[in-house]
Amino acid sequence: MSASAGSTTPGTTDTDPAARARYASRTLWSGVLFGIGLIAFIDETVFHQLLHWHHFYDRSTSDIGLVSDGFFHALSWIATVGSLFMLADLRRRGAFWPVRWWGGVLVGAGGFQLYDGLVQHKLLGIHQIRYVPELLVYDVTWNVVAGVLLVTGIALTVRTRRRTITAA
Repeated sequence: MSASAGSTTPGTTDTDPAARARYASRTLWSGVLFGIGLIAFIDETVFHQLLHWHHFYDRSTSDIGLVSDGFFHALSWIATVGSLFMLADLRRRGAFWPVRWWGGVLVGAGGFQLYDGLVQHKLLGIHQIRYVPELLVYDVTWNVVAGVLLVTGIALTVRTRRRTITAA
């Protein structure tokens, strides 16, 4: 098979449909981990560091809040780096599926943001988005954006899943 026909020679970026179907789950998980890392990085950078709206853990001193931010930031980078290693392996195998990966990114980002908004903000109360008297607008905006990301990611994932089933 020639390289132009979609070979899977290591080091090429050609996509092999059979390899793509075989590694569809890994592609999705790489995207999910990247989405979690990306949204956590945005949360940490924008809301924790630039705007100073909250820390990861706000039920103690500011020093504990800063330490909790450090752990949160480290874990988000572990997820990001792990996902990129998976992505590099997928590309090496000729199995990278961009639409499925982006679906995973949106599922990871939306799922993490929704978990953060519902579990960490409301159920556990370890921090709020912002400490203001009228919190409802922040909560609704946070969770609606999370829902849009999650639903869009699920739609992309379902669309690519159908293609995986027909390719098998």
